Amino acid sequence: MREWTPLVVFVLGAGTHRFSELLRTIDGVSQKMLTQTLRDLEHANCVQRTVRPTAPIAVEYSLTELGRTIVTHSL
Repeated sequence: MREWTPLVVFVLGAGTHRFSELLRTIDGVSQKMLTQTLRDLEHANCVQRTVRPTAPIAVEYSLTELGRTIVTHSL
């Protein structure tokens, strides 16, 4: 587990965010580390990545059911 994982899960627990919103919200995380953390969480079925066909393309991240159980059990 990456050091940023708990914070990313916590922020996404408040709702869906675009990548740039996450980057601004999570102080100190680099673009590379956020990308890797989101990929790890997506691979673990904790985060869902949704691509919106807009111009420019919007990519949103949200917690899956499994991801929400992590937040619920952490409180």
